[in-house]
Amino acid sequence: MKFRVPFFGMLSDRTPMSGLLEHYGQIEKGMGFIHESMECYITGGACREFYSLQQEVDEAEYHADKIKRNIRNHLPHGLFMPVDKTLFINYTRSQDNILDSGQEALNWLGMHRLAIKEDMQKLLLDYLYEVTKTVELLKSALEATIDLVQGTVTVSRQETKEHFRDIRAQQREVFRMKQNLMAELYNLDREFKEVYQLMKFVDSLFDMSHNAENCSDMLRAMIVR
Repeated sequence: MKFRVPFFGMLSDRTPMSGLLEHYGQIEKGMGFIHESMECYITGGACREFYSLQQEVDEAEYHADKIKRNIRNHLPHGLFMPVDKTLFINYTRSQDNILDSGQEALNWLGMHRLAIKEDMQKLLLDYLYEVTKTVELLKSALEATIDLVQGTVTVSRQETKEHFRDIRAQQREVFRMKQNLMAELYNLDREFKEVYQLMKFVDSLFDMSHNAENCSDMLRAMIVR
């Protein structure tokens, strides 16, 4: 019979893996501000409100970076890492990139004030909702992976894999929506710089979802037997 030894738990109540959840908490916080600020902008909210929310996102990203550095600077020796250290560090980078891409999306949106027609508003908001859903699904996958790695039996390996499958399926939906949105934007009767601005915004949102999928792939690698 094989036993999974929770090495982290032998050392401290606070583990590098639990630090990933703390880091995700800042991403979750930032996502709320991103969603609110984009909804405000797309539907014609006041610019002051948009830029105020943008600053809140910057603050969340700043704290997320501090947590990431703290996690990396306090890793135990390789002997006590139940997952590959390089894989773990790469995961922190990909998870951090989610919020970085959100910042990039807001920067493109705020570069030049655009009036967005109602039909395009709906397309953009629906797309934003699906991107947000991918990022939200990552939390359950992360929690389940930590339980398995640390030897806490609250979910099975198969249930954990289902979380990864859900993220991949959601990312495929985001990709499909992105392609449709790009076609709509390309056919807009607007100045090129405005079309380009919206396309870069859509691309940056896609990167958020894509980074969440990359995180899921690395979590899957962490639980390989």
